[in-house]
Amino acid sequence: MGEDRGIVSIRVKNRVARAITEALQPPITVALLLLLSPAMEPGFPGTVWFGAVAVLFVCVLPLAAVVVLVRMGKVTDRHVSDRKQRFPVLAMSVVSLLAGLGVLLAINAPYSVIVVVLAIVGGVVVLAVISLFWKISGHAGAIALTTVITVLILGTPWIPLLLLIPAVGWSRVVLRAHTVAQVVAGALVGGGVTAALWWLLRELLVRIG
Repeated sequence: MGEDRGIVSIRVKNRVARAITEALQPPITVALLLLLSPAMEPGFPGTVWFGAVAVLFVCVLPLAAVVVLVRMGKVTDRHVSDRKQRFPVLAMSVVSLLAGLGVLLAINAPYSVIVVVLAIVGGVVVLAVISLFWKISGHAGAIALTTVITVLILGTPWIPLLLLIPAVGWSRVVLRAHTVAQVVAGALVGGGVTAALWWLLRELLVRIG
């Protein structure tokens, strides 16, 4: 009886972890951040469409490319679980990000959207380099980036969102997609390096503007 309960508990835990992983996967969380990014400047929510343009290049096109690669058998799954397959996928994402940045500059997108995209470019480059040697967690990086910057944009009442970082990290460890160290490193890149880059770029553009 005790063994049966243990098996059921493991199954439930895995289902919860899978649900968290799927619901808070990078394309979804980053897309929400990009849609929110124009909120720092006048005109929001009328300017949300600039965020939607960024979502196209930062999330939709890279994800569509991964789906195509999965169907072609070039990539194992949508989460790109095989570390050896990550660098070319991340490099492709950087190309799409830079193309999107060019479009956003051409249509005079709000600086807040530009800053978020630039910060994401920096984060993806760091992840790509690390992925050459180690399977760092992109899920942890994305949720940390999204929640930390959201709190910086909307203020301290939104601090509870940071609890999503350990939740996503837990899900990745339970599913054996990453080790604890890989999850922590991903969160540090997303919530530390990338968010710090966002803050520095924002301060710079505000002073220039």
